[in-house]
Amino acid sequence: MKKQIVVFGLALCSLLFAPSRPAAQQPTKIPRIGYHSNTDAASESARVEGIRLALSERGYKEGQNISIEYRYAEGKSDRPPELAAELLRLRVDILLVSGDPAVRAAMNATKTIPIVLLGAGLDPVEAGLVESLARPGGNVTGITTYLNRELHGKRLELLKEAVPKLARVAFLYDPAVAPSALGERGSPSCGAR
Repeated sequence: MKKQIVVFGLALCSLLFAPSRPAAQQPTKIPRIGYHSNTDAASESARVEGIRLALSERGYKEGQNISIEYRYAEGKSDRPPELAAELLRLRVDILLVSGDPAVRAAMNATKTIPIVLLGAGLDPVEAGLVESLARPGGNVTGITTYLNRELHGKRLELLKEAVPKLARVAFLYDPAVAPSALGERGSPSCGAR
C-alpha cells in the first residue's frame, strides 16, 4: 500500500512540476473577401490586380493569409442576387462590389457585412445607396467615379489639406463620358485656386 502511495505521489509530482508544454495554438481565422461584379473577370482584371497589389503591400497574400472569393454576373441582370447570396453563404467578412445591380443585390442580402463600392459611376445618394456623402449610414461605403459639385469641393479641400502650398489645380474630364460631363457642367468649385 505504501509503495502505491509513493508511486501515485511521484506521478502526481511529475504532472504538477513537469515543464509545461506550450498550449496548442488555435488556428487563426483567415479573412475572407467577397468580390462581386456585374461584368466578367477579363473586364475586372486591372481592378482586381490593383486590389491584390494594395493588399500585398500591406502584408496580405491571397491564398496565404487572406482569401478572396470572386463572383461575376457576366452582364446578366438576374445573377447579382444569386451571387450575393452565394458569397454570404461562404461567410465573407466584407463585400467589394462593382456596379449598380451588384450593389443593390448586396444591400438586399445583408445589413451587417460591410459593403464597399468600387468606383461606381453613379451618385450614391441620388441612387439611394447611402443617406448622404457626409454620413452614409448603414453598411455601405466606398468610392464613386461620379463627379458632382458636392464632391468637387470636397476633393479640392482634401487636396489643399494634403498639399498646403497648392496654388493651382487643373480639372480634366472626358465630355464623351456621361458621368464626367454631368458632374462638370456648371460646377463653380472647379475653378478654385
